[in-house]
Amino acid sequence: MKKLLFVIVVASMLLAACGGAPAADKATEVTFMMWGAPEELAVWQAVVDDFHTANPSITVKVDVSDWDSYWTKLNTLIAGSTPPDVFAMDAPLFLDWQSRGALMNLQPYIDKNPGFLDGFYPQTLTAYKTPDGYYGLPRDFQSIVLFYNKDMFDAAGLAYPTADWTYDDLLTAAKALTLDKDGDGKIDQFGLWTDTWDMELFWSEAIWAYGGEIISEDHTKTLIGEGGARDAWDYIDSLYKAGVMPSPTTAGEYGDDLFQSNMSAMTTIGHWAVPGYVQAGLNFDVVPMPTGPVGKATSVNSAGFVVSKDSKNPDAAFEFIKFALGEAGQKRLAELGFAIPVLKSVAESDSYLKQPGTLNQKVFLDSIAFARTKPVFKGYEEWAGVVGDGLTPVFDGDAELNATLDEVVKAADEILAKNK
Repeated sequence: MKKLLFVIVVASMLLAACGGAPAADKATEVTFMMWGAPEELAVWQAVVDDFHTANPSITVKVDVSDWDSYWTKLNTLIAGSTPPDVFAMDAPLFLDWQSRGALMNLQPYIDKNPGFLDGFYPQTLTAYKTPDGYYGLPRDFQSIVLFYNKDMFDAAGLAYPTADWTYDDLLTAAKALTLDKDGDGKIDQFGLWTDTWDMELFWSEAIWAYGGEIISEDHTKTLIGEGGARDAWDYIDSLYKAGVMPSPTTAGEYGDDLFQSNMSAMTTIGHWAVPGYVQAGLNFDVVPMPTGPVGKATSVNSAGFVVSKDSKNPDAAFEFIKFALGEAGQKRLAELGFAIPVLKSVAESDSYLKQPGTLNQKVFLDSIAFARTKPVFKGYEEWAGVVGDGLTPVFDGDAELNATLDEVVKAADEILAKNK
């Protein structure tokens, strides 16, 4: 009997050593932090619940915060050596986080799952690729398009925008749609509103469409003051000078989004704005970005998953990421309506294309054909602040464009130099 007991114990130990024992079923909790609107938590909880059903031994705890609170909380947790296992990453900020050694290299896990990335849109992967492999993976992505308020166009007797529009057409329509409805000397309806502080929503698209570039390939030189880029800035400045777009200071007085508050006939933005516009009861649709002197351009940016280098549960963390990036997880995320799934099979299926409403979802996908990835480089956040803050006085009417742009480029190059 003792000999039989000994054999059973040894057999159990050998089974555990081979990875087939209940050790794999040990209860594990994975913490996942992200930014987003409160309503996103419900859909993410559904993803988490689906994952738990498929992986009963792993529980994922989701923490959703607004953008500003998210980064403050994340930095505090990492400084205190209590980071979340998985957290969301904005692609342009990725290299800053990766270079400071905060992230785990996911390449060994990817290598163990051949073909895992085959179905992704390739533009979404480039931001997270390093010489050592992937330290992050895209979760979803955005392409920037032109939104227009159909009721405002109808009231003005104007034809809706088309895919053939040029930037001159945009300015012409914006002039016709800028109105002082009550005659009090103040604009009640602007033809266009968009954000020109960061590059994503408008000025990167305009620069590329005018034949310019943003940054050199080796990330050592700021190019926004050269050639076609300067022509694009002249165009943007003309929108402000024509009064068809509110100055940054004026726009700030009216809130975060003048299109959503029915004060602008057009805007350029990504899919994340759609749920809010639907909820606001707007009658709107979308077309691709206008064509510039050298062609059409838009930007692609993604939100991604990263795993903390100090995660205590890296295997379980990657299992969750793998599920969220698989077909089941991506279909759930398509229900959010905030972004485009990174899996082509899901983005091109009814799960994404046939969301409630009449919005032409295909425009976002068609725009990928002329999209460029939003630049990702070390020092991005500080560089973007120098450019955005530096040019705001120009668009507020308090500074001259060309001299200010020269100063901004010089200051931006200094940021790049210290982040080599």
